[in-house]
Amino acid sequence: MMRTIFVVIYFIFVMIVSLPLYLFVYLIGKKDPMKMHKVSQSIVSHFLKIILFLAGAKVTVKGLENVPTHEAVLYVGNHRGYFDILLGYTTVPTPTSFVSKKEMLHFPCVNRWMKFLSCLFLDRDNVREGLKTILQGIEQIKAGYSVFIMPEGTRSQGANLLPFHEGSFKLAQKSGCAIIPVAMTHTDDLWENQFPWMRSAKVSITYGKPIYMKDLEKEEQKFIGAYVQKIVEKMLEEENSGLSQEYVCKKM
Repeated sequence: MMRTIFVVIYFIFVMIVSLPLYLFVYLIGKKDPMKMHKVSQSIVSHFLKIILFLAGAKVTVKGLENVPTHEAVLYVGNHRGYFDILLGYTTVPTPTSFVSKKEMLHFPCVNRWMKFLSCLFLDRDNVREGLKTILQGIEQIKAGYSVFIMPEGTRSQGANLLPFHEGSFKLAQKSGCAIIPVAMTHTDDLWENQFPWMRSAKVSITYGKPIYMKDLEKEEQKFIGAYVQKIVEKMLEEENSGLSQEYVCKKM
């Protein structure tokens, strides 16, 4: 219970501190959008690390050496809970925008920082608007911003992953960027599993080897969602079994 109270108090503090920071970041963006993104990501990452600490998250990070930092990539991760986003943003080594549901626009403070970070807001009930979001993401990747997406579309609540939506991978198909499989474990133990209270938990995030679609067989390219899902499932299986070994894409 106390962890939840501390997080709420800290979030109120962040909302207050963010007010002057908005102007600072905005002025930077007038001259250099990429610098604005990097500064915003640094600030947000700092805020989120403190929230993870207050929530009692004991974080293990693996595989950062697998991520090419000289190019934009598409991070593809499983989705267990709201803390997935915190875990992602505090560990990604590249300027990154998250794909989020449009409802996040209703959250004060959070929505402003997400806009500074060029996050993509997906309307899951409107196919046309969803396509526009994907096209916007493709342009962002081409401009040098990585994109982080959770192609299950919603949180999986059982042991098995929900099917990865093939349409999510158009971001990589059309931009030619590398796909980085990401496996996150036990983030739902921090909050969702005893909602509304938070409790301490050991969580992990593992970044897999990059996958380049041009190196795959035609059948694998056609069903790239299922292909990447198998890799993420294997990474999760190894992490949950206590193995530190990384799963290597057979094409690498």
